[in-house]
Amino acid sequence: MSEIALVDRVICAAARAWEKDGEVLATGIGLVPRLAASLCMKSINTDLIMTDSEAWVVSEPAPVGPRGDYKIKRESWMGFSRIFDNVWGGKRHAMVGPVQVDRFGQGNISMVGSDYARPKSMMLGVRGFPGNSINHANSFFVPNHSPKVFVSGEVDVVGSVGYNPARLAKGWTLEETTDIRFIFTNLCVLDFGGPDYQARLVSLHPGVTVGQVQEATGFPVHIPANVGVTADPTPEQLALLAQLDPHNLRATAMGA
Repeated sequence: MSEIALVDRVICAAARAWEKDGEVLATGIGLVPRLAASLCMKSINTDLIMTDSEAWVVSEPAPVGPRGDYKIKRESWMGFSRIFDNVWGGKRHAMVGPVQVDRFGQGNISMVGSDYARPKSMMLGVRGFPGNSINHANSFFVPNHSPKVFVSGEVDVVGSVGYNPARLAKGWTLEETTDIRFIFTNLCVLDFGGPDYQARLVSLHPGVTVGQVQEATGFPVHIPANVGVTADPTPEQLALLAQLDPHNLRATAMGA
């Protein structure tokens, strides 16, 4: 296939994050993660659970943007109490967009700067990141792969658990506390399947080199002997994306 938009390639790759999850609640924070979860529910893991982003479980993912005559197909109520039951029970897999990620997979959505009293930039605060990350699986979406995001040291504010033994609570193991599945960026797909949970290169987007990925990452990345190319979206996937995003809002989601 020719002239495949990068954002479409990333969405279709990210849809695989929930492929083997079975019946869990998929939460995509932001447009690209939401479309990825929606595409997965429609075509890969039809047991996946999604909400209308308010308080209802839907039988099919609702399209983004103005919906015209489309009626959301709500199935059952899922207010905060049921959401928290899913979170605490581990029956959720969220895809989030951290501002910083370090070599341990620790994420920061709070602030940037060495002085918390005088930050360079202030964002959301840690919000529900700590409890979410320790209770259920998470994947990350990073639209601009750079050393500003993939930092050389620890993130400025550790908002989520990672594979850092120095921060491990007494009596716990990393396997019990941390489940980071994938990182999807504008350059590649990563996971933490390298030695001692090192970030590992899973696939490169077409035209991207291993050197470009390492240069854009502030810590060493494990490079397997054979690194594949991120798959092209199929015509069927692109047709579903057109239904899920009829106004092509995703066109500017990665700075395109």
